[in-house]
Amino acid sequence: MPDPVPQHGFRDSVARMVEHAMSLLDVPEGTADALKACSSVVQVSFPIRLGDRIEVFTGWRAVHSAHRLPVKGGLRFSPDMDQDHAEALAALMTYKCALLDVPFGGSKGGLRIDPRQYDEASLERITRRFARELIRRGYISPAENVPAPDMGTSQREMAWILDSYRDLHPEDLNHIACVTGKPLELGGIPGRLEATGRGVKYALDAFFSETDAVHEAGLEGKLGDQRVVIQGLGNVGYHLASLLQQRDAPRIVAIIERDGALFDEAGLDIAAVHDYMQRTGGVEGFPGVGFERDGARMLEADCDVLIPAAMEGVIHAGNAERIQARLVVEAANGPCTWEADRILVSRGITILPDVFVNAGGVVVSYFEWIRNIGHIRLGRLQRRHEATRGQHVISAIEMMTNRSAPDWLRESLTRGTEEIDLVRSALDDSMRLAFQEIRETKEIEGNERPMDYRTAAYLIALRKVMRARSDLISS
Repeated sequence: MPDPVPQHGFRDSVARMVEHAMSLLDVPEGTADALKACSSVVQVSFPIRLGDRIEVFTGWRAVHSAHRLPVKGGLRFSPDMDQDHAEALAALMTYKCALLDVPFGGSKGGLRIDPRQYDEASLERITRRFARELIRRGYISPAENVPAPDMGTSQREMAWILDSYRDLHPEDLNHIACVTGKPLELGGIPGRLEATGRGVKYALDAFFSETDAVHEAGLEGKLGDQRVVIQGLGNVGYHLASLLQQRDAPRIVAIIERDGALFDEAGLDIAAVHDYMQRTGGVEGFPGVGFERDGARMLEADCDVLIPAAMEGVIHAGNAERIQARLVVEAANGPCTWEADRILVSRGITILPDVFVNAGGVVVSYFEWIRNIGHIRLGRLQRRHEATRGQHVISAIEMMTNRSAPDWLRESLTRGTEEIDLVRSALDDSMRLAFQEIRETKEIEGNERPMDYRTAAYLIALRKVMRARSDLISS
């Protein structure tokens, strides 16, 4: 018998999570409704002639909260895109930015389209037309609303949108900041492509550095001691999995993709699997390991850490009772429905929530945006100064010891800080500080009543948003 359809949609699940956290706050009646509602949503429909036919495309852009400007959030190209998704994702962006102290409001949008069904020339025409529809309505602007890549979009689409904005607003000195996630040669920042996956890795590092948190989750040892299942080997899942194998080497015992799942108790070779997917379009037929055609079943596999890194709603009321992982790490947006969240928490399974775990993308987008607004590369002013100072240190060491410094030390001290070093260091710091704040809130406010990480994260985010919204501040 197939699993039952989840009771609540994506937007409703996010709203229920907000309501749960709001019930723990002493706020005026109606505050929750004010915080849940999107401030504006635009829907656009437009025809495009493709060969001998005309197709009509529909897209959305939702602004959840403009308490900080610009508002920020990706543009998704998906056949499942609708207004419900736009509003839910926009709300999540508001809370992510607040939680991580990124001074943006929350927005999100997308186009209902399967990009795999169109060639590059057609996709460019469709993307540029969609961008113009949003730009003319004020829903793309470096000062008001800044998109980024999301599912089904990439640096390529951001370059087309940037060019479309520049055509319509050639007078805007800051036009390059109208989107983030751009190619490097068009004002992008090193590290943005990997940012969400790397942010998940830093979130895991922060969690496993807290011995008490690990024990509370029913786990033992460090991150490298765990058996991991990852759902989705797209941009987020691939960069995360690659970092895990480079640094900590936990066993990734299963990878779940659209056409099925691969599993091997000895651990999968992520680079080999990714290369195979690039050549074949899927995981079926990958040699030397097990294959399960019903990939969703592998969400229920015996493992220590389960990382859903693709779609929303993959863990729901129909399978939550069968999840065996002790730690669920939400690298995707909304992978657990409200019902699943309650079931997992009641079973004692620890969840690191999406509002924290996958915020790395918007953190690095913020770095890219301020780089574009400032019209200067991060670290450019001090890099040569740092390299010269490092050389002086090396010279002093050699004079005092009458020995040559080792090459690794010379390279480390005289290289100077690169932009990618600053981006990664700041992202690591942002994720660690956010986890510490969530952990402290969970421990302090959980003394009176049990509290999970999601509730703690929402409490922090909601308080920050309320403090910043003048319409919710008592006179």
